[in-house]
Amino acid sequence: MAAPGPAVGSGAVETCGLDQILEALKLLLSPGGSGSSSLQITKHDILLATLKSNLSALEDKLLKDPQWKKLKLLRDEIVNKAEWPQNSVDITWSFTSQALLLLLCLKETMTHLAAAFNPGKPNPKTPEVAPTLSPDTLSISQQKMVQSVLQFVVILGVCPYLMPGVGVPLRYRTEFGAVVQDVVRLDVAPHATRRLYTSCKALLSVGQHTSLGSLIFCRHFGDIAAGLCQLGFCPTKKPLIPMEEVLTEEERTVSRGALRDLLDQVYQPLAVRELLILQGGPPQSCTDVKTQLRCRAPAWLRRLCGQLLSERLMRPSGVQAVVRGILEGAGEVPENDIVPGTILVSEEELSRCIEDVFKVYVVGNEPLTVLLDSLLPVLGVLFSLYCFTKQSVSHIRSFCQEILLWILEKLERRKAISSLKGFAGLDKAIPSLHSLCQFRAATQGGIMITVKEAISDEDEDETLYQKLSSEQSQVEHLGDLLSHCQACGLAGDFFIFCLKELTHLAMESEAELKPKPFSSKSLLELEQHHATLVESQERKLLVLQLLAVLCERMSEQIFTNITQVVDFVAATLQRACVNLAHEAESTVESQTLSMSMGLVAVMLGGAVQLKSSDFVVLKQLLPLLEKVSNTYPDPVIQELAADLRITISTHGAFSTETVTVAAQSTLNKKDTEGKIGEQQISCNRYTEVAQSHLEQQLSCEQSSQTGQESNAAFIPMGISEPSTTANQQFGSITTEQFQEILLSAYDPQIPARAAALRTLSCWIEQREAKVLESQEQLLKIFLENLEHEDSFVYLSAIQGVALLSDVYPEKILVDLLAQYDSSKEKYTPETRMKVGEVLMRIVRALGDMVSKYREPLIHTFLRGVKDPDGMHRASSLANLGELCQHLDFLLGPVIHEVTTCLIAVAKTDHEVQVRRAAIHVIVLLLRGLSQKATEVLRDVLKDLYHLLKHVVRLESDDVAKLHAQLALEELDEIMRNFLFPPQKLEKKIMVLP
Repeated sequence: MAAPGPAVGSGAVETCGLDQILEALKLLLSPGGSGSSSLQITKHDILLATLKSNLSALEDKLLKDPQWKKLKLLRDEIVNKAEWPQNSVDITWSFTSQALLLLLCLKETMTHLAAAFNPGKPNPKTPEVAPTLSPDTLSISQQKMVQSVLQFVVILGVCPYLMPGVGVPLRYRTEFGAVVQDVVRLDVAPHATRRLYTSCKALLSVGQHTSLGSLIFCRHFGDIAAGLCQLGFCPTKKPLIPMEEVLTEEERTVSRGALRDLLDQVYQPLAVRELLILQGGPPQSCTDVKTQLRCRAPAWLRRLCGQLLSERLMRPSGVQAVVRGILEGAGEVPENDIVPGTILVSEEELSRCIEDVFKVYVVGNEPLTVLLDSLLPVLGVLFSLYCFTKQSVSHIRSFCQEILLWILEKLERRKAISSLKGFAGLDKAIPSLHSLCQFRAATQGGIMITVKEAISDEDEDETLYQKLSSEQSQVEHLGDLLSHCQACGLAGDFFIFCLKELTHLAMESEAELKPKPFSSKSLLELEQHHATLVESQERKLLVLQLLAVLCERMSEQIFTNITQVVDFVAATLQRACVNLAHEAESTVESQTLSMSMGLVAVMLGGAVQLKSSDFVVLKQLLPLLEKVSNTYPDPVIQELAADLRITISTHGAFSTETVTVAAQSTLNKKDTEGKIGEQQISCNRYTEVAQSHLEQQLSCEQSSQTGQESNAAFIPMGISEPSTTANQQFGSITTEQFQEILLSAYDPQIPARAAALRTLSCWIEQREAKVLESQEQLLKIFLENLEHEDSFVYLSAIQGVALLSDVYPEKILVDLLAQYDSSKEKYTPETRMKVGEVLMRIVRALGDMVSKYREPLIHTFLRGVKDPDGMHRASSLANLGELCQHLDFLLGPVIHEVTTCLIAVAKTDHEVQVRRAAIHVIVLLLRGLSQKATEVLRDVLKDLYHLLKHVVRLESDDVAKLHAQLALEELDEIMRNFLFPPQKLEKKIMVLP
């Protein structure tokens, strides 16, 4: 591409002077008018009219002026040798072609003049006289003219044909650039790629002259390099255009060679700076211009620039060139050209802001309406900041938490629930952090706000993973926050809101969601309909996730008054009625319904002292109970609903035996006289029962989202379930009861099987002699249920195996280790992962006693790190970290083996979750050993430190970096305490004999 230009006749060159060529260039750039006084004419029309007028004027001058005859002959000779079309329907390309031809004429003329120049020998008598200038030297005004032409050629012939993300976008440079981008016609011949190739080839040919090359590459090196990168390295696709318009492989090879030659010839700091801009600079617009969004550089360009930068670094004085390129390029980005990574709010500003808000609102503690309303618009951002602080150690976490708790408590309940909806993602109207901004950890341990880096289309999987993990952590952090709001009743009210929201979503019948035939809808309507369905499903899953987290995080004191309990029962009854209307009855729904009505029976049976105002609240259930008594298919529930309705209506004056039996069954104890005792229980007791049933309901509903169904039969009220025997007193289990539970452990119905497994676990924990005699049979049952696909079953089995291992660790631990260490052909990866969870629980339960089983445990886990399955390697590392926490000084004999394993995995494993686990083992190791780390890890502490620094500097995964940073903080604290132990102000008093 950079080969010498075409040879031309010497006669034309000899008689054609520089002045004629420069005059032609000046004529080509002459400013023109629109020729019309209409106000409707646009900048685009003015530009096109000017370019067309100047081209016509140049042609007329060449054809009619006899003084320009030699210039015309020279241009015609270059045209005959040129390999590109000069004329096009697109006036911008015709203008670019003529400008390139004149520049080639200028280069040929200057080359001929320099070759014919003979300056002669200098006169030694007059050394102060300046030497004679070469005839190809351009004056300052001539250089400015050439620079203007070059600017037009680059803007019209290179920049419009760069792909999105390659180079600096044209429309963001100047207003004129935005106009050019709109007037260039890419739909006419020649093809855009051919135009780009022609422009780069001609400019490189012109740049072979020293003077012209300096003018080109000092200002336009970045654009030419971007064009060569695209021409030579952009992945090719199947052409949709005629073959003659596609670059040949030879031309692509020439482009690659020209790029490398150009990089070797130019000033190296300039090359470094432009490559850095190409690699991560502002790409072209992806959406509307007003949004100022920029596309990220394509992956192939980022890799190419990284490779080229590495080559610059390895050259002689390469480090100096890279440093100078970075420093010389600092401060050159325009103020309005904000790029990813720009700091919007500094660490100091954000910390001071949060501290000031804490002082004004929380410390001042004046819940004025003005103050509350002023904080509402930023609650979403404040909660996002709170979630970010939960990812690592931060001194502003406590401030954020106290501010959120204060305002949630002071707000009226409706506004507080609305704010919580926004925190959970159920209300998109709540203001949150801008989508282009993100929180980032700062250097001094604080947090700052920066511009988020755009994610290209090829990173869709990463985008989806970040979205799901962000939503999951957001819901979990909301559960942690609400755990502090139980006393004021806010947690209970939000829990009831989630139940009502789930009922509302269930009211959307399948008939309404089923799309109409295609003939009755346009494609746009169908797309909108499917988008609505997806949004509805996402909302339902989010509500289920919220309920699951609340059930897990909240205690039995979530409900603080009778009104909340009644609202909970009403929400459950309403949902049951909706499912009946849609013929969606299930076993879980039946059990939940019977449980909720059992709560009402407990209250009416005398478990709590009800006042007349409480009966006013209970009367809200009358319409729902009537609906259940008339429509529910099960006669037992029908009768109970009707009797409860009568009891509530009569304020407890009339109560049937059905209500008494339901209350007795709910309280989970037998009454031989058929009556409830006089002992009162608090409202918290039956709330705990409600929670346990609700957790079962949520587990099964989430399973149903993946296509699983439960067909368990409803167990009528008054008939004891197998799990009820778990609460019997110690030593009261009969052989018949034990056999019944063993049979239920193989029941195909999921709730019955899970209840049986939990009952067996409870008996093991109580050390029931009859149960412990059958340890081998129990182990077999639990291990078989580990392979069950339902989480409600296999989690119960995991708990059972862990409890059984606590009683008989010698026998059971050996079998578990053998199963965990087996190949994936014998056991599925999922089963081995579940066994790994059992082993982790066993290690935690054994505590310091785990030292007795150190050898088999640690060798099994180290072998697991070499397993081909990445998830199994991560599981083995997690178990290894848990084990190392409890070994203390007993870790000494194997510390080198463990350390070598961790270093190898953290540096070489190709799966990110395995590298994360390896770094997390070091965190657990340092936390477990604490001040003993300097003794136990004495020989390997330096190696671990180097590994952590290596991960912080070179690891691409942010989570692994975070683990490494936490480990370094632990290590820093350990070494500080070791080198500077805390001073104890104490005085020894010795009693002499």
